[in-house]
Amino acid sequence: MQTIHTDKAPAAIGPYSQAICVDSLLFTSGQIALKPDGSEEILSQGVEAQTKQVLQNLKNVLEAGGSGLDKVIKTTIFLVDMEDFGVVNRMYGEFFGSHRPARSTVAVKTLPKNALVEIEAIAKV
Repeated sequence: MQTIHTDKAPAAIGPYSQAICVDSLLFTSGQIALKPDGSEEILSQGVEAQTKQVLQNLKNVLEAGGSGLDKVIKTTIFLVDMEDFGVVNRMYGEFFGSHRPARSTVAVKTLPKNALVEIEAIAKV
């Protein structure tokens, strides 16, 4: 088991890792719209800007673990408001291109730092 860390994504804000690699699988922690600069300030803009930052953070963690968006097997998306599904789905499609991993989307009451969206992934290395 290997712990993955990159300065190109926000550091963990609790007792967890950005990702863990086990054999040939990479399990990422959920990413929210924090910038990698360590400020722990969530992007205050709307769900589109937050989703873009979340997906960029996820991409950077995957790459640090020797994987990439094209090797993602499964994602889970957590949304505070299902009315945002269309925007998040569009941005998600832009990041993943023609690759279509399995996915679940779940409505939640709140997310850390009052984020609007959080995404986690399982990928091949």
